[in-house]
Amino acid sequence: MEPKDYIVSKIEGEYAYLKDIDSGNEVFIALALLPQGADLGSRIHSEMFTYTLAE
Repeated sequence: MEPKDYIVSKIEGEYAYLKDIDSGNEVFIALALLPQGADLGSRIHSEMFTYTLAE
């Protein structure tokens, strides 16, 4: 899986919607997979099914 950057666009219950910065496509993942401190508008870096806060 290639590295991608996302923006947290929506949080509903136990799921977060991530908007791909390059393509604009949205995916949703379990909120528990996001790093601590992630919130609406956070930039997230995804690589090999690992999510980290991007700077």
